[in-house]
Amino acid sequence: MLYVSSLSRLKETVERTGATRMVSLINAGTPVERPASIAPDDHLFLGFNDIVDPVEGLVPPGEAHVSSLLDFVQGWDKSAPLVIHCWAGISRSTAGAFITACALTPDADEAELASVLRARAPSATPNARLVAIADRMLARDGRMIEAIRAIGRGADAFEGTPFEMPLA
Repeated sequence: MLYVSSLSRLKETVERTGATRMVSLINAGTPVERPASIAPDDHLFLGFNDIVDPVEGLVPPGEAHVSSLLDFVQGWDKSAPLVIHCWAGISRSTAGAFITACALTPDADEAELASVLRARAPSATPNARLVAIADRMLARDGRMIEAIRAIGRGADAFEGTPFEMPLA
């Protein structure tokens, strides 16, 4: 029900899964063509750079971004799949999927969710800043941060392969 994709594989992922909701975690100026099956109100576009520490001229992920993501996914009725994507499908989108899984399954073990993420996406390297902000907002007491630290950097890749992140 929750899928992760790169921008270049977004259309095929939405079509293959029948998704009707979408989250774009991508640089603010990057054009994203919303597939026809996604209504404008069912598309959350969050524009920020894939950085962990502030860099002059770039926009780091912030609390407003994570708050918007949490509001959007918590409003999802799960009647049809949701796709989360970023540029490469490796960092921002995998962080978004992990955050979504933690938010929607509050009793789930963070380390187990991170292990599932790694098994489904060997190249996943979730953006640590996004995870840390969500950890604080979801009152996970550092467990999300530690779970992502424990799985380490993903395998080198130019682009991740689309995958499903289970929510149960």
